[in-house]
Amino acid sequence: MNIPCKTYIKYDMKVYDLIEENHTLLLMLQHFEIDFRVDDLTVRQLCEQYNISERLFIAVANLYNGFKPKENPLGNITDVMMIIGFLRNSHKYYREDKYPQISNYIHLLQERHPGKELVLLEQFFNVYFDEVMEHLDYEDNVAFPYFVKLINEGQTGKKELYSAKEYSDHHTDIELKLKDLKNLLLKHITTSFDLTIKRKLLFSLFELEHDLYIHSLIEETILIPYGYKMERL
Repeated sequence: MNIPCKTYIKYDMKVYDLIEENHTLLLMLQHFEIDFRVDDLTVRQLCEQYNISERLFIAVANLYNGFKPKENPLGNITDVMMIIGFLRNSHKYYREDKYPQISNYIHLLQERHPGKELVLLEQFFNVYFDEVMEHLDYEDNVAFPYFVKLINEGQTGKKELYSAKEYSDHHTDIELKLKDLKNLLLKHITTSFDLTIKRKLLFSLFELEHDLYIHSLIEETILIPYGYKMERL
């Protein structure tokens, strides 16, 4: 997935102006547990107010704007706990907000157009949703606790039963199957001009795909490389 590059975010820019340019930054703020009332604060001022590493905040915000980090922004234990908290909050968003919303839209379409195509679409989504839940549970219960243990205790001198490499090998791009859902809706399924729900469903799929892509980038370009670094110490 390619994200069109927007403004490269720097510390002295007004957060309000950045949100005006890219509204998906609101979701980033939510994952950081930052209130949407940003007044006229600059990025630096907002980070100071919420006690978030400026370098980490800018790196993640620039991912949402289409720029990958040139260096790892994780500098200490607080940063690592912050990014794990961010990822856990995104999991909550997927489980409690986005997936139920999408499932509801699909179910509404299926009820109104009880044809074979929409029944198959609903079945496809349910299977995909189960795979995603398995992936999120794995990260919450295996991967993230390992990174917390790693930064708190370091290597113990014995071979660990888990590693950043195993996490990387296990890591999958869970947003990719959303393309199949979008293709079905845009190329194969007609809903007799019931366009409002179909549009809302597609918007939700695009929004979810975008945030899942950022989620994967954070893990692949920030968290996993930091794990490799800590394991070498």
